[in-house]
Amino acid sequence: MSTRLAAWGLMSPLGVVLLLIFVAPVLFMVPLSFQEYIPGMGTSGAWTLENYTQIATDGYYREIIGRTLVLGLGVTALCLLLGYPLAWCMTRVGPRLRLALTLLVIFPMLLNLVVRAFGWIALLADHGLINNLLMDWGLIEAPVRMMFNLSGLLVGMTHIYLPFMVLMLVPAIQSVPQDVHDAAATLAAGRARIFWSVTLPMTAPGILAGSILVFVLSISALVTPRMLGGATYKVVATLIYDEFLLTLNWPSGAALAFVLTIIALAVVALSNRVLGRWGGLS
Repeated sequence: MSTRLAAWGLMSPLGVVLLLIFVAPVLFMVPLSFQEYIPGMGTSGAWTLENYTQIATDGYYREIIGRTLVLGLGVTALCLLLGYPLAWCMTRVGPRLRLALTLLVIFPMLLNLVVRAFGWIALLADHGLINNLLMDWGLIEAPVRMMFNLSGLLVGMTHIYLPFMVLMLVPAIQSVPQDVHDAAATLAAGRARIFWSVTLPMTAPGILAGSILVFVLSISALVTPRMLGGATYKVVATLIYDEFLLTLNWPSGAALAFVLTIIALAVVALSNRVLGRWGGLS
């Protein structure tokens, strides 16, 4: 009993900080999301469900939500496909090379998001470095549009969130005992069979944790979609920004923020169920 009380005592200061900094502002927006907005006048004080019904029925909002989900899934898939081999290599090399690879992975996180976005603008613009090189080599006649669309956002955001995926996968891969691989090899299992039947299931917690982290960060990102997507290629985060600061439709922005929060929580809950079933099957 005393141990449990001590644990609650240690956790309570952090819990209070989380409630004050994160939960309280969100709860304050709950009444706002149910208020009626009158253009040019602000909120009328009347309660309504129109902000939520508009999100569910208006094709404009549904398109932006669908675009955001596709972007999040695409960035997560690319980070996993690129990050797993890199994390695997980092666990199989010597200490010096592992340190160099770790620093290489972490280094982009030390740069400001705006700086990294401007770097991708210089590369992906219609007359940026990539298009100019392709035209100079005679491979294309006109610039290929690589910005203000899904492809540009996938490239830029994969570069930003790849380190998060790798840093989640490395401990998961390192936790797989070498004895398990040796035992599978003695049973005449090939490398591919060992990977699919042993390594992949045992690293499932790291895969799902990294995927959840990257997905949630991707669908809530603002700076990179704003800069690489422009004003025309909107996602939910940029739409929330516009509703709050440009159109001053705070009730609609609050409703969109809650919809985005519900999506993130649903993904976390679904991932936990998938992890439980995966762990049970393995």
